[in-house]
Amino acid sequence: MGLKTMSLLASATVAASGGSALAFAEDGVSIPNGLHLIVPSDTDFTTRRQVTVKYRPSTYDTKTGKFTKDKKTLSLVKPYVNTDGSIVFSVIRVERELYPLESAANATEMLKLAAQMCVDADLDSFWATGSLS
Repeated sequence: MGLKTMSLLASATVAASGGSALAFAEDGVSIPNGLHLIVPSDTDFTTRRQVTVKYRPSTYDTKTGKFTKDKKTLSLVKPYVNTDGSIVFSVIRVERELYPLESAANATEMLKLAAQMCVDADLDSFWATGSLS
């Protein structure tokens, strides 16, 4: 199956297994409404993996009487050294905007579906080549 016939599991259990733990730690970089983390074991500053986390809380609009959506973003940056010595920065970003009155169960379900969209075999060709079929 491919992208156009994608199938995701509703109410799935999503978990990572195998591999080894990659520890992150704060590095003191100031991020408004957020946090900056690095992999301390990456001793070369130019190729250090890092994560930026940001949170914009929901607010109440007194004019409309409605809440805005909150916004949570995580960005993982992994530098790559080209054969010519130049460095490029590959980024993967996970972002969620949620209406604050939505249930915790719905919020969790959205996260589980999003996780599957990153690793489900139906999307392999999309992630590998941009295939839309």
